[in-house]
Amino acid sequence: MTARRFTIRVKPGAKGDHLGGTWGENGPLNVWVSKPAVDGAANRAAVDIVASALKIPSRQLEIVAGHTARIKTIEVSDPPDDLDQRLDRWRSKR
Repeated sequence: MTARRFTIRVKPGAKGDHLGGTWGENGPLNVWVSKPAVDGAANRAAVDIVASALKIPSRQLEIVAGHTARIKTIEVSDPPDDLDQRLDRWRSKR
């Protein structure tokens, strides 16, 4: 089984859930979540938002680093062949 990793920057307590753009040039993908950063709620919401946007089942995504930080590393198990293109589409959105 192959796996791929990328980084996200989570902003908990936002007015709504969405993602798009990067934090800095070539930085992590921005993810806004309405859930607070309490008891892992924001982490679970971030995984669900990313999975939905990338059209990947959330069970294929796992936070492997940064559980208590804003910048997190996400691992995608058995990623689709066009994962880079899917990520690039969301990175280019503001």
